[in-house]
Amino acid sequence: MSKIKKNLLNKVNEIQRLINEPLLLLIIILISFSLILFILFPLFKVIQLSLTSEGHLSLDIYNYIFHHQWLTKTFFNSILLGVIVASLATLIGFIFAFALNRTDISFKPFFRVFAMLPIISPPFMLTLSVILLLGRNGIITRHLLGLKNFNIYGLKGLVLVQVMGMFPIAYLVLDGILKSINPELEDSAMNLGASWGSVFSTVTLPLSVPGIASAWLLIFVTSLADFANPMVLSGKFDVLSVQAYLQFTGMFNMPLGSALAILLLIPSLIAFLFQKYWVGKKSYITVTGKPYSSRIFTVKRSVKYFIMSFCGLISGMVLLFYIIVIMGSFFKLWGLDYSLTLDHFKYSWDIGLKTIKDTVTLSAIATPFTGILAMIIAFLVVRKNFIGKKSMEFVSMLSFAVPGTVVGIGYILAFNKPPFLLTGTGLILVLCFIFRNMPVGIESGVAALSQIDPAIEEAATNLGADSTHIFRDITLPLIQPAFFAGLSYSFIRCMTAVSAIIFLVSARWNHLTILILSETEIMRLGPACVLCTVLIIVVLVAISLIRKITEKRPITTFG
Repeated sequence: MSKIKKNLLNKVNEIQRLINEPLLLLIIILISFSLILFILFPLFKVIQLSLTSEGHLSLDIYNYIFHHQWLTKTFFNSILLGVIVASLATLIGFIFAFALNRTDISFKPFFRVFAMLPIISPPFMLTLSVILLLGRNGIITRHLLGLKNFNIYGLKGLVLVQVMGMFPIAYLVLDGILKSINPELEDSAMNLGASWGSVFSTVTLPLSVPGIASAWLLIFVTSLADFANPMVLSGKFDVLSVQAYLQFTGMFNMPLGSALAILLLIPSLIAFLFQKYWVGKKSYITVTGKPYSSRIFTVKRSVKYFIMSFCGLISGMVLLFYIIVIMGSFFKLWGLDYSLTLDHFKYSWDIGLKTIKDTVTLSAIATPFTGILAMIIAFLVVRKNFIGKKSMEFVSMLSFAVPGTVVGIGYILAFNKPPFLLTGTGLILVLCFIFRNMPVGIESGVAALSQIDPAIEEAATNLGADSTHIFRDITLPLIQPAFFAGLSYSFIRCMTAVSAIIFLVSARWNHLTILILSETEIMRLGPACVLCTVLIIVVLVAISLIRKITEKRPITTFG
């Protein structure tokens, strides 16, 4: 009974503290309402439609799916693709992270650049390159090897492009894990006479297991949610993300499209929850608080050359994919006429100028709102106690687990009639960007706040500052690197989004990735290459500007 009384007393104290800070209370209410409206409500609408038949609650749609082999096969195709891609991409990411953090190989800056480069590209840029290289008229398959019946479409093509596009996710996760492992553990094993191979298998690898599992699950979710690559390259290998889109927009079978989207959501959500609440709680990393640098192994020459050759091969493939896209911008007709031309640039300028302006405008509007909202939520989650805090944290991170296809369908269903009539407007795209991209900013903010001594903020509280001033004048400047990371990620994702916004674009507000996708589908590969190149340049320039602004104009105060 005393425990119940204590909990009730704590709740009363939390409410009293919020009443004493009305602005903080208003912010919590507004954020909670926004999360419900723009994350939970669209998801509810998709589930509702998938369970409705002729205006009544029914499982008929799911019965239809499970009694038709081509639909159940689509589900298992998606799972198979996700497992293969997650396994291969995690392996490549771990090799890169280990090579750059624990070995004495050469060319580390070069490998580090190419381990990150695919992240800033539109998701189907690699697909475009693979078609140009390995398609029926590909420069390798047709012109170098003379293969006439080689077919890159299907599972093998999807595995190639997704692995090359997603291994940087594993590299980023495992790079941080390996940097956090105390090298004194490895040094001790080495001092006791263990070889580097024994140290790797008995110390380094076991300590990396949580990071490996986390990276695998993240890539699995990303592969399931991928829409653009399967849309172009899947051939007869149907996957859920594409089939849900085709049923919803092409066949106008919205209940079936919604049900397929929910089937896509289930494994994604399970993997997300498993990663966040099981793997995320397990850590074998030992941090002493003392500064240290990573342990560099002097590996055998044969192993060193193997690792360098492997990293060089992957980096060379990434570089080749980028070079091919740039080359494709200048060739008149890829596969048939390799004469140089600038016609693709003129055509792209004519059809794409307005779309480029729309994309940059929408991304520029959404990015600062995403970054600021993410930092506010991170601050509330880490530094404040209030009723519903855990729910706010879960719902704000939920959008990372929900595939873009589900989000797009949900927004169409939720915001196509009053009082929330947003369909066809630029606002619906901006809102989609904000609530889809903020989880990474929240994670960055939470990680940064966890490293800052709360005594700094407590001192300001004792001097009479309220939560708003503390966040604005103390917390935000201290987490500036995390804020920049959130801004950069948000802008990249806004510029390269496909799966959700393909449902939301309109004649008034188009998006560059959707234009590139449409040009690729009708095999106008030259203009598609030009637009891909433009997109990459815009992203690189914008990230540089964001970095310069945050470095030259540090956030000190808004007052």
